[in-house]
Amino acid sequence: MKKLVAENSFWELFPDAAIGILAVRDMRPAADVPPEDAAAVARLLRDANEQANRHLTSNTISENEAVRVWREAYRMFKTKKGARCSIENLLKRVLKGNPVGHITPSVDIYNAVSLKYALPVGGEDIDAFAGDLRLGITEGDDAFLPLGENEHDDPTLPGELCYRDDAGAVCRCWNWRDGVRTALTDTSRNAFLIIECVEPERVEDCQAAIDELASLVERYLGATITVKELITSDARSAVISA
Repeated sequence: MKKLVAENSFWELFPDAAIGILAVRDMRPAADVPPEDAAAVARLLRDANEQANRHLTSNTISENEAVRVWREAYRMFKTKKGARCSIENLLKRVLKGNPVGHITPSVDIYNAVSLKYALPVGGEDIDAFAGDLRLGITEGDDAFLPLGENEHDDPTLPGELCYRDDAGAVCRCWNWRDGVRTALTDTSRNAFLIIECVEPERVEDCQAAIDELASLVERYLGATITVKELITSDARSAVISA
């Protein structure tokens, strides 16, 4: 049995946060997604790139509310120089006229939801987790091989907020960057999907986003949702895999 556990060190920093989670089983591999569904996912992502513009009221990325709140959040813990919330990275591409493009169907779906709601959304291959997944402040030196860098380990820093399991870091600087070990690929069948919210007034948006994400994964990837939960300070953990 594997669990997601948001540790006390996280809630001490973000007592009003909400984290929507999905455990997903039996996704179709990318090669098995019917052409009409692949085309629908492509349209979904294209439309989401357009919808993201409503969250961009300033040409200065840091002045947009969806980015500003995460810049403030990232000041609460140790980060690697230049690390930014994943939603800032997506919105910056839209702002610069460089739309978020295709990666793999599962990632395209969660990127579309992220852009639509202006909330950070991520995903991991749940079968690659070593024990429980924990979110909290680390003492540092958790092993981590960043996506796109296949040779150089980049371990966590003391005081950094990250997702980690028994084998090392899973996602660094909260939701900044995924690692090679647990990343979703074209052949992943079972996934852990997550949406994060630091604004208490947007918890309903977080719930709507996780509901929509679940529906899209079921519809286009033929998957079964085995867990759909909202993690809060009143419910700090959930079983994500038997």
